[in-house]
Amino acid sequence: MYNILIVEDDLTIANTLKAHLLKWGYNVEYVKDFKNVTEKFNEHKPHIVLLDVMLPFFNGFHWCNEIRKISKVPIMFVSSASDNMNIVMAMNMGGDDFIVKPFDLNVLTAKIGALLRRAYSLQEYIHEIEYNGVLLNLNDTTLTYNDTKIELTKNDYRIMQLLMDNIGKVVSREEIMQHLWESDQFIDDNTLTVNITRLRKKLSEIGLDNFIKTKKGMGYMVG
Repeated sequence: MYNILIVEDDLTIANTLKAHLLKWGYNVEYVKDFKNVTEKFNEHKPHIVLLDVMLPFFNGFHWCNEIRKISKVPIMFVSSASDNMNIVMAMNMGGDDFIVKPFDLNVLTAKIGALLRRAYSLQEYIHEIEYNGVLLNLNDTTLTYNDTKIELTKNDYRIMQLLMDNIGKVVSREEIMQHLWESDQFIDDNTLTVNITRLRKKLSEIGLDNFIKTKKGMGYMVG
């Protein structure tokens, strides 16, 4: 199920969009606090953002720029500000599409589906995973942060890949052990602890303290 975040200050429009998209099986939330759009973004972890241009406090271009600092998620501008300058600005700020109000809900739904297909149906061709400036290169198993690249061991890489594929979710020790050794049996539990400790030390040396968080009695997570 794809998550959609609506950033629209007209609650009538926001509720109409939410009700319509829920019928199509999407998980939909909309922003209520327009001073903290990125906070809601990080909480909901959307696969696509529907973003108005004219908003309270800061406009949509500002929030598009803020989102682009932490994510490559598709952003569709939905606005009545449809002059060419606004459309060009939206695309230059990192937007992926622009639909003009008033619009047909079925056209909007089709555009959302097309964006999602382009963004997520070719996952097998993705060669890197990025989160908060941390870039995991899937081709050469390196990790880059603040222009510093480090080499990862096979186990380092497998741990980072699993955790960064599950941003914001706790991954159990058993799942990590299964991923590393294709078995959660006959492996000393301390072996995983040693691997995590070594990886954390390597991350700390490039300024990534506490990038991997421990959830006591549950496992580990990033995000």
